[in-house]
This record gives sequence, structure tokens and C-alpha cells, in this order.
Amino acid sequence: MSTEKPHHSSENPWKTLESKPIYSNPWISVREEQVINPGGGRGIYGVVSMKNKAIGIIPIDEEGNTWLVGQYRYTVNEYSWEIPMGGGPIGIDPLESAKRELKEETGFTAAEWTNIGRIHTSNSVTDEEGFIFLAEDLTAGETEFEETEDLKIWKLPLHEAVRMAMDSEITDAISIAGLLKAEKILLTRRPK
Repeated sequence: MSTEKPHHSSENPWKTLESKPIYSNPWISVREEQVINPGGGRGIYGVVSMKNKAIGIIPIDEEGNTWLVGQYRYTVNEYSWEIPMGGGPIGIDPLESAKRELKEETGFTAAEWTNIGRIHTSNSVTDEEGFIFLAEDLTAGETEFEETEDLKIWKLPLHEAVRMAMDSEITDAISIAGLLKAEKILLTRRPK
């Protein structure tokens, strides 16, 4: 087995024969497509298209603490601890959406922002694109929860939030990716 990265074609090996809208609401749309797969077989593919970008923020203070947001997630029927996050309109700069979400969910504003990653949240079924930001040099303020949000806010050391992600106490994909990337980035900043 080769240890070199295999070459891949940037051409799409799938062929779409027909696309039919199935459902739409203000947040998502679902379509069913008749396809020919890369092996030449015919089949269907269901695609969930998001009408917003996923935005996640890891706020970090000078002592290395972060904040998690807890809420009951209807879709998985579980309580979930997550990084502050939300949806950002597709035509808006993700950073502007991140600033709004951080203020809404934690009350914080940040003077220093770093885009630490672009992710696809579940690329076998959805085209959702996410952006994760590190927010530093924080100033406290008042939260601005949305009507659908019943949130709890928890301040804890970043290393404890990372431990929760590693132990599957945090299961949200954007939160796990963001926490692990934030820890790695912050560790590389430390003087050797």
C-alpha cells in the first residue's frame, strides 16, 4: 500500500438524470435526484440543501476558558452541550454572522477573530457548509436569545471542553471540530 496521497480527478463521476423538489421551508429544502453512480448503476439520491451557512464560535479568554451553550435538540431528542453557533445567511460574510451569533448566545463581543476552518457537516446527505471562528479579547454584554432558544451558558477551561469532545460528552460535529482545531492552534502559538 502506498504512503503517498492518491491522485484524484476533480471531475464529478456522478451523472444527474433528473432532479425533483420534494419539500421546502425557511431553513431547508429537500430534493430527490435520479442518478447514474460512479460505477454506472442507476439510483436515487436525496439531498438536503441548507438555506444558511453553519457558524460556530470558540470564545477564549486570557485564562484559557471557553463557553459552551446547552440546549435540548429536538432532532436527536437529547440535551446537547455545544460551542456557540447558529445559521448565517448565504449572502452574508460568515464573520459577520459569527459576531452576531456570539453576541446573541453569550453576550460577548470580541476584538480579535480568526477563521479556523471550513467544514461540511454531513456531506453524504447535505450540502451544508460551516465556518468556525476563534473569538478572543472578549468584552461581556447581555445575551439576545431567539424565541426558539432555551439556552444555558457554561464557562469552563478549554481543555475540559476538549476532554468532553474526546469522551463523546459533546457530540455535535461542529463543536468537536472547532474545539479540537482551537486547542491545536492555541498550542502552536505558545512559545517553545
